Amino acid sequence: MELQHPGDTSLLEKEDVLTFEQAFKTHFKGLHAYACTILKDEVMAEEMVQNVFCKLWEKSGDIKIKQTISGYLYRAVYHESINYLRHQKVKATHQAHTQYQMSNNRDTGNTSGKVTLRELEEKLDKALRELPEKCRTVFQMSRFEELKYQEIADKLDISIKTVENQMGKALKLLRLNLVDFLPLLLILLHL
Repeated sequence: MELQHPGDTSLLEKEDVLTFEQAFKTHFKGLHAYACTILKDEVMAEEMVQNVFCKLWEKSGDIKIKQTISGYLYRAVYHESINYLRHQKVKATHQAHTQYQMSNNRDTGNTSGKVTLRELEEKLDKALRELPEKCRTVFQMSRFEELKYQEIADKLDISIKTVENQMGKALKLLRLNLVDFLPLLLILLHL
């Protein structure tokens, strides 16, 4: 890579560390200040200038600088900074889009949850109607009226053992009819 340094023309190769170091020391502060005016962030400005010097070092054999090194470096820092700002803009747009999608999914999820809850209620009503009458009565008194087994036995004039058997039968039949909704039922029962 050819460098036209103020006052002299020299060939910068990887072995020529002193020339590269000289260019870094001479131009770093000015390049940093220039990048700060573009980025409004001192840390990122420093990173952009360092990126330019790293690329210059890595591609020293491939780059031919036809103007002053100063002009080349300022233009390189400008492009590096603008590319960084564009990338930040793309990231911000992507994040906004992702948040929008997630909020839409949550809204859709709530609608879906309402439909599922409605379906569950319909299935539960249907399953309860399909229970034998005695089973349904015992189940409703236990779960909806929150009566104890002894209270149910006293009200229906049956033994506690019969109440237990009828509840077992009702639960077994409901489990079979509502197998698709068991996870949702478990969540709702524990709320």
